[in-house]
Amino acid sequence: QVQLVESGGGLVQPGGSLRLSCAASGRFFSIWATGWYRQAPGKQRELVALITSGGNTNYADSVKGRFTISRDNARNTVYLQMNSLKPEDTAVYYCNTGSISGLGGYWGQGTQVTVSS
Repeated sequence: QVQLVESGGGLVQPGGSLRLSCAASGRFFSIWATGWYRQAPGKQRELVALITSGGNTNYADSVKGRFTISRDNARNTVYLQMNSLKPEDTAVYYCNTGSISGLGGYWGQGTQVTVSS
């Protein structure tokens, strides 16, 4: 069984930064891809960024150049550094894993990110 715990969300002004963390339990975390997804009110959940076990990354066009995903396999943790935040980044952010290359079967509980002045 895999458990994912997200942290680091909060309220930030436009232009500010936050770093989200996704801490995982489970022995296979290091071989799976892990992604950050977000869901805003009234919208579908969407992929924000994904990182494979080998460190390859993929980003949504809307966050390229502003967000950076990284992983520390020794700590079983994946991070999402979010800079130059915009109001449209406001959403609940979820961590996902469980697949070698894409969407997996494990989700965290989510962490709220609110960008507002």
